Amino acid sequence: MPRYKLTVEYDGRPFCGWQRQSNGPSVQAVIERALKAFTGEAVTIGGAGRTDTGVHATGQVCHADLSKPWPVKTIMGAMNFHCQPDPVVILGVEEMHEGFDARFSAIRRSYRYRIHNRLPPLTHQLGLAWHVKPELDADAMHAAAQEFVGHHDFTTFRHSRCQARSPEKTLEEFSVSREGEFVIAECSSRSFLHNQVRSMVGTLRLVGEGKWGPGDITRALQARDRKACGPVAPADGLYLTRVDYRSVEIDIELLKDWQRRKAVMEAEEDGEA
Repeated sequence: MPRYKLTVEYDGRPFCGWQRQSNGPSVQAVIERALKAFTGEAVTIGGAGRTDTGVHATGQVCHADLSKPWPVKTIMGAMNFHCQPDPVVILGVEEMHEGFDARFSAIRRSYRYRIHNRLPPLTHQLGLAWHVKPELDADAMHAAAQEFVGHHDFTTFRHSRCQARSPEKTLEEFSVSREGEFVIAECSSRSFLHNQVRSMVGTLRLVGEGKWGPGDITRALQARDRKACGPVAPADGLYLTRVDYRSVEIDIELLKDWQRRKAVMEAEEDGEA
């Protein structure tokens, strides 16, 4: 059964998030609907990460197992036809090896947050960026953002209903820069906590307005208390931009190791019976 990697772009505004849910439309449901219309099969896809309601993506990744091989151009063309009229697009399709998993093979996820920093209301960027009226000091925000880089307990910066086993994460990089009227925040990590990026960006806004300094970020981290977090940024400006993966060789070796361990456990169970 061939496995395919799909790189996905979507506008998150109409959706209750990536994951299929009973209470509203999801990106996963759109893709699975398109796969069924194309192949006639009921396919459950695996995603690299679960984006929340209203969060966008320019580089989300999922995998799908089909019953027979198809040319990747055929899959991409058919998927983009059947995803209409929903704002979901398949940017690329690759046939993958057996050990690839969109979620578990990932070694890094990257997000971008867009702040439209101007006084007039938004028109074209409405729902696609966070509108912040006071002028922000992007350099000060960048300097303060470095307090987040490294391995920390991010209890302060995760949603109270976050289901992650541990609040500890290693943030690889975090940059903030100005591009005209926009302030762009970009960060990368192997994985993130629920609402972590939006919590950090919302807190950095306080720095950009001159209300907080880098020391306040450090104290908020050390507090390990959700109450110490600044206002959480809205979903509008958040984009999942890229997912990086380990090598094919490592994936295959890990799969073989799992198969060996599984065989040993099954043999032991048979012996006990």
